Amino acid sequence: MASFIIEGGHLLQGTITPQGAKNEALQVICATLLTEDEVTIRNIPDIRDVNNLIQLLRDIGVKVTSGEHGTYTFQADNLNLDYLESDAFVQSCAELRGSVLMIGPLLARMGKAVITKPGGDKIGRRRLDTHFLGFEKLGAKFNRIESRNVYEITARQLKGSDMLLDEASVTGTANIIMAAIFAKGTTTIYNAACEPYIQQLCEMLNKMGARISGLKSNLLTIEGVKKLHGTDHRILPDMIEVGSFIGMAAMCGDGIRIKDVSLEHLGIIPDTFRKLGVKIKVEGDDLFVPRQKHYEIQSFIDGTIMTLADAPWPGLTPDLLSVLIVVATQARGSVLFHQKMFESRLFFVDKLIDMGAQIILCDPHRAVVVGHDRKITLRGGRMSSPDIRAGIALLIAAMSANGTSRIDNIQQIDRGYEHIEQRLNALGAKIERA
Repeated sequence: MASFIIEGGHLLQGTITPQGAKNEALQVICATLLTEDEVTIRNIPDIRDVNNLIQLLRDIGVKVTSGEHGTYTFQADNLNLDYLESDAFVQSCAELRGSVLMIGPLLARMGKAVITKPGGDKIGRRRLDTHFLGFEKLGAKFNRIESRNVYEITARQLKGSDMLLDEASVTGTANIIMAAIFAKGTTTIYNAACEPYIQQLCEMLNKMGARISGLKSNLLTIEGVKKLHGTDHRILPDMIEVGSFIGMAAMCGDGIRIKDVSLEHLGIIPDTFRKLGVKIKVEGDDLFVPRQKHYEIQSFIDGTIMTLADAPWPGLTPDLLSVLIVVATQARGSVLFHQKMFESRLFFVDKLIDMGAQIILCDPHRAVVVGHDRKITLRGGRMSSPDIRAGIALLIAAMSANGTSRIDNIQQIDRGYEHIEQRLNALGAKIERA
């Protein structure tokens, strides 16, 4: 098991460019299963979850060729149907949460898919009901195979349907969109997720010949088509990584430029950091975060304590609450964080408390941070990364801390951040992979 050894207290300076968006990559790579033609995707991040998904596509017979950094071409013209029903395939899917996004394309094109409970972050219950209910609305049938602990999903001909999703699930929306592409008739999805990742998926599918309207809204209309063709698609910069770098620059930066962030797709992320008092300058499509000797948490207009809560897009993404909590530990003032969407994501704060942070964990969903105003520096320690986002938050805390820290289980960080120690060391960090 790999670990990071971090020598804290070094100021970081320079320019860093965000990787391609992990969540978009998982969706659009699975969408290549919808056509026999070649699909080229650019700006694919070199991270564990994405690389494992690409290997899984190779295993089922997809021809995958790599070009310049981050560019891959996929051709799913000869899928191995026997392998798709094998225990080896089911086991590979169980170890990778992104594999759930293969169900919609396989169901649409092959009329059949097999699924078991997928892996991923240990951040609370992440149910698949939204996916299943959407497939059922389209006419799919489910059969539980007890001996293999899997569900077999079948459909001779999917049919368009009107549906109201029980939650605005991003992966659920993506899966239902891909399943509905070849459905007979028209499908409408109300309460659909409308994150930039979903917008990008729809735009890519439309370039391939799909007929999807309502992009950027929570009401999508999909007119079924008979066939898709190939295309060339570029993945957006990862907005979660952009937010992580803003937090890093606030905590331990001496002037950091974040290049080519695709500002129009960041939503309220920059303004949320500004609510904590972080200064951010917009320069073209770059963000520049100057050194923050002090930053003060705002209060609401009526003078009450600031509360930051996650919500479906265009609300605040839950993936950045961990980083925001770390940033708040060195701010002037107090803030309540309300993690509404997952029940286990705040438990990492006990590691920050061990480092000297003043945090009150009210319950599994709420934590109050009382900022130190840089009068007390966090101290180094030994900790373990429970998930991708808590892992990067702990890494930021360790870089700002006095002394040396060790973070174990960093394969969680590797699942979402490309060559992170090399990129941060280029800015002046002291991180060693052990």
